[in-house]
Amino acid sequence: MTTTRAQVLAHRLAAHRFDRSTPDPDVLSLGVQDTPYGSARLALAARGASTDGLALVWAVRGAPHLHRRADLPALAGALWPLSDADAAKRIGSSAIKEGAKLGLAAFEATAAAFRAAVRAPMPKGAVSAAVSAAIPAELTFWCATCGSQHVSGLLFQTAGLFGAVELVPEGGGTTIAPLPEPFPVPAKAAGTAGYLETFLRLLGPGTPAEAAKFLGTSPTAARPAWTDADLTEIIVDGVRGWFPTEHVDALLKAPEPSPMLRLLPPGDPYLQTRNRPFLVPDKAVEKELWRPLGNPGAILLNGEIAGTWRPKLAGRRLDLTVTAFTELPRTELESEAALVGEVRGATTVRLL
Repeated sequence: MTTTRAQVLAHRLAAHRFDRSTPDPDVLSLGVQDTPYGSARLALAARGASTDGLALVWAVRGAPHLHRRADLPALAGALWPLSDADAAKRIGSSAIKEGAKLGLAAFEATAAAFRAAVRAPMPKGAVSAAVSAAIPAELTFWCATCGSQHVSGLLFQTAGLFGAVELVPEGGGTTIAPLPEPFPVPAKAAGTAGYLETFLRLLGPGTPAEAAKFLGTSPTAARPAWTDADLTEIIVDGVRGWFPTEHVDALLKAPEPSPMLRLLPPGDPYLQTRNRPFLVPDKAVEKELWRPLGNPGAILLNGEIAGTWRPKLAGRRLDLTVTAFTELPRTELESEAALVGEVRGATTVRLL
């Protein structure tokens, strides 16, 4: 089957529910990343949804994401490593090079340590110390900054969901609390193929390498889940990718989108594509949007990235510095800026 980039973007706009047609958008099945803190609220507001009834957990790649509470047991099964090799790949770093070789045992030990330590809300530092003391020594390293031996940060966050804890940001720090309804540590991975199908439905067509990168592993380690997924090959402007078979018809028949402008925060699900040149063909724009540190927000205009924005809150006034790559409709821009201000608690918004 063949289609075009324009058709793919039309489907993505519809799948991400930027038309604000539902308070429960499909992106919550994938997770809405909250980096920097507060960006997930803006991502959901751009889709007409709120954060009510959601939990902030360390999820895919160990990054903080908002998820539906009812989805957490199934999410844990989907994100549990597929094998020892997969587990080692997800936590491998120079800090715990030997410890990563423990594979699934590293996740089992860390999940158990979380559950034993976190019986009530605790500061993140206290939880890290308790987990570090309870896991095999090769999963910890000497941190000169802290002056202590502690758990690898990547393992700590990647295993947090399996430890049945959630994050409660408070002021400048983070509190870790036990989930009100904990679930057992997964005995094995279950549902990973379905999770990859969700990724491809929202950000595909894609390749095995892109799906594995989204999971934080290698294509070889992720191959069992990819093989189990029900996918159809799609050629987009001459480039091969795969898309969930069940949703191919929706992709090919997605209507041309209505004119629409949205302000997306850094880390928005729409920007989580692992094929950045497809979304942003201009290399200079790609470098501006995805920086090593301090990404700006993106201005989405009819499916295309049409500019960037940066906020600065001064008291109750929010200044938004806009860099446009094309002419932007002023009325729509002001309306979306006002929405950002409302979410950020500002009473006045200025466009700069």
